[in-house]
Amino acid sequence: MAPRARRAKSTSLLLILVAGGVGILSSTQTWLDVARTDGGEPLEVAGNAALPVLAPLSLTALALCAALALVGPVMRRVFAALALAVGALMLVLTGRILLQHPLDAVAPALTKATGLAGDTALTAVIRAIGVTAWPWLALVGWVVLVLGGVLAVVTAGGWRSGGRRYRTAPTPKDGPVDAVESWDELSRGSDPTR
Repeated sequence: MAPRARRAKSTSLLLILVAGGVGILSSTQTWLDVARTDGGEPLEVAGNAALPVLAPLSLTALALCAALALVGPVMRRVFAALALAVGALMLVLTGRILLQHPLDAVAPALTKATGLAGDTALTAVIRAIGVTAWPWLALVGWVVLVLGGVLAVVTAGGWRSGGRRYRTAPTPKDGPVDAVESWDELSRGSDPTR
C-alpha cells in the first residue's frame, strides 16, 4: 500500500474513532440547564436525555470504524457512506438543539422532576434553557465524522485489505488421502470428499 493510501486510511479511521468517542463521552455530560419558574432547583439535562439517539449513533460510528478497517473495497465504501450519513444526521439533530432549544429535548427530564406533562404545562415551568459546552463539542465531533467519512469514501479503493495475508490457496492432492490429511484439508477450509 502506498504511503499516501496508508495515511488516508489511518487518518479517516482516526477521525471516525475520535468522533464516536466524543459522542459517547458527551452523551453522559450535561447539555442543557433548565431554569424553572416554580422555584425548583435548576434542572441539568444530559446529552442522552436531550438527544436519545446520541449514544447509539456514537456507538455506530465506533463500529463503522472497526468495520472499515477489516472489510474489502466495496463494503468499505458502503460503511464510509454510512459514517458520512450518521455524521450529517447528528449535525442536524445537534444543531437543532443548539439553535432552537426545543421543548422535546428537556420534556422527559422536566416531566420526571415536576410530574407535569404536556407542552403547555411544561412551557409554563421553564424560565430559560441554557446550553453548556458539550453540545458544541459534539457538533465539532460530527463535523470530524463527516470529514472522516468523506475521506474514507474518496480513498477507500486504495486501501489494502486486511484479510488477504491470511488466505491460503488450496493445493490439489493426487492419489488417495488418509484420515489425517482429510482433517487437515477440513482445517484449511476445503472439502476432501470432492
